[in-house]
Amino acid sequence: MATTSAVVLGRLDEVRVWQEELYRDLHAHPELSHQEHRTAQAVAGRLAAAGCDVHSGVGGTGVVGILRNGAGPTVLLRADMDALPVREATGLPYASTATATAADGTQVPVMHACGHDVHVTCLLGALDLLAGATDVWGGTVVAVFQPAEEVADGASGMVEGGLTDLVDTVDVALCQHVLPLPAGCVATRSGPVLSSADSMRVTVHGRGGHGSMPHATVDPVVVAAMIVVRLQTVVSRELPPGEPAVLTVGSIQAGTKSNIIPESATILLNIRTYSDETRTGILSAIERIVRAECAASGAPEEPELELFDHFPLTENDLEVTARVAAAFAGHFGDAAQELAPVTASEDFSDLPRAFDAPYTYWGIGGTDSEVFDRAAAAGRLAQDVPVNHSAAFAPVLQPTLDTGTAALVVAALAWLGREEQLGREP
Repeated sequence: MATTSAVVLGRLDEVRVWQEELYRDLHAHPELSHQEHRTAQAVAGRLAAAGCDVHSGVGGTGVVGILRNGAGPTVLLRADMDALPVREATGLPYASTATATAADGTQVPVMHACGHDVHVTCLLGALDLLAGATDVWGGTVVAVFQPAEEVADGASGMVEGGLTDLVDTVDVALCQHVLPLPAGCVATRSGPVLSSADSMRVTVHGRGGHGSMPHATVDPVVVAAMIVVRLQTVVSRELPPGEPAVLTVGSIQAGTKSNIIPESATILLNIRTYSDETRTGILSAIERIVRAECAASGAPEEPELELFDHFPLTENDLEVTARVAAAFAGHFGDAAQELAPVTASEDFSDLPRAFDAPYTYWGIGGTDSEVFDRAAAAGRLAQDVPVNHSAAFAPVLQPTLDTGTAALVVAALAWLGREEQLGREP
């Protein structure tokens, strides 16, 4: 007897035809955070064709499709839609040449450098497949197409924009992300899977003057340089070995001319942690170091420290993850793997938190398996396999789309399938 998943996925060949065309179109026409108008329109059209109740403009450019099929659990599935200000260097025939006006008013290139076009295409395909096999499952699917994941306020914006008014309850929330893993694999992990993230702006003040008379100044460039050096010891010397954390200095800005000592310098930091205790400790260490270096240099004003762009910790529910992992093992076999902790960050967890629902978040591979295996054998994964946010990041079309579509279907049916609801193995 065919499994529930096999029945629903029986039309995958048919769905694949329009999915590949849609993916190329989305990839060639990326849109920045909060500007996903064209993408949202395409999503709404596909959802309507699948028979969903469509709600556009949720939290700005967000789209929600609700597919109701009688009694049963309510499963939330999410895909993010926004792209990044990156100039594409993949060489693909459908590579993006788009530009857009960023939030600061500058013109920037735009690229789907994080695979959100994969996520949108896979979720639309999963909805199409579920809509075509309503006799083998029951319940409600809430498909959330979220804007502005890259700037950390898209999920909370959809909640504030009325997402929780569209459905009474959500029993489980599910999400996936394409990663630099071998295409065709799916990877799950219980507990913390994506780090929390904080960005910080540190402004240190000096006393400007002529570059030929540094003794009459307090040089904020030197203060900033000393801070950057000391910050390198926070993770290596203040955290226990084995505690994962990242502290990155991404920008230092000061001055306008080689012979002018400026009045101030600005440092931009990024912090990634897997526990509130570690996060609190690192933020405290940063403040201690910044204030101490300013005091040691005789800075005329106290430094300013500002946190922004906070991403919550993504911590997978143990029972939900075990259920999804078992379903993946049954469908994908050896291609179902364990995911190592990822130091990237997400705002997806803001959605299930709004419904007080458990969730899990998994990875799918997007790298050509032969390329990945060669790089791994040579010890050159970091050099030869482009990662998310790289200008060269280009998931292979297949089997990535098939895998991502099937993963969403299989995971959702772990709750929605008639056999599962009757307590029988699928």
